[in-house]
Amino acid sequence: MPLSFDKIPAGLHSLVKTAAVSLEKHRIAGRRACVYLVLDRSGSMRRYYRDGSIQHLAEQALGLSANLDDDGVVPLVFFDTTAHPPTDLSIDNYTGSIGRLHDELGHMGTTNYADAMDAVIDHYLASEAQDPAFVIFQTDGSPDSRSAAQRVLCKAAALPMFWQFVGFGNDSFKFLRKLDDLPVPRMRVVDNAGFFPAGKNPRSMDDATLYDQLMNEFPQWLDAARAAGILR
Repeated sequence: MPLSFDKIPAGLHSLVKTAAVSLEKHRIAGRRACVYLVLDRSGSMRRYYRDGSIQHLAEQALGLSANLDDDGVVPLVFFDTTAHPPTDLSIDNYTGSIGRLHDELGHMGTTNYADAMDAVIDHYLASEAQDPAFVIFQTDGSPDSRSAAQRVLCKAAALPMFWQFVGFGNDSFKFLRKLDDLPVPRMRVVDNAGFFPAGKNPRSMDDATLYDQLMNEFPQWLDAARAAGILR
C-alpha cells in the first residue's frame, strides 16, 4: 500500500498527487517499488545545489516514493570521486536536507558512476527488500570510467532494479544514451535503464513532465523482468 496521505507533509501533497496521476497514466498505479536517489556532486554540479534544483529533485523523489512505498524514506547516495555511505531522505525531515547533507560531505570531486551504482546494489541486497528498486540517478556528465559504469549496469540487469538516469545541464550525454540502448540479450538480460535530459534549468521542467519521463520505460522493464524471472 502507498503511504497514507494523512502522514504526508503539506509541502509534498502536490507532488504526491502529480506522481499518482503519472502512475495511473502509465498503468502501474498500485505497483510497489523501493525508490532510490543517487546524486552527482562533482565540481560542475555546484550551481544546481545552490539554486535548489537538487533539493527539488529530492522532493520529487519523495513524492514518487509515497505512491510506491509505505515508509516515507528514500535511500540517498551522493557520489563524486567515490560513493558516500547511503543515508535516508525522509518526509519527516526533508526541508533543506540536501544542502545540509551536501555541505557535510565537504570537497566535491569527480564522477564515479560505478562506485555509486555498486553502493546502491549493496544497500538494496542488504535490505532484503521484496519489491524492486527504482533508482533515480542524477548526473551532469560522463563518468570517470565508462567501461566500469557499463559493466556494473550489465551486472545489475539480473537484479530487480531499474535505473532511470536524469541529465542536468548542456552535456550531450552520449554515454548515457549509449547505456540506455545497450543491446539485449547480447550485453544484458533485459533493458534495465532509461535516460532523459532535464536541461540546463531542470526546475523549469514541470512536475508532471518529470514524472512522465521517469515512468517512460519502467512499465516495459516490469514486464520484461517478470518474463525473465527477475521479478517474482
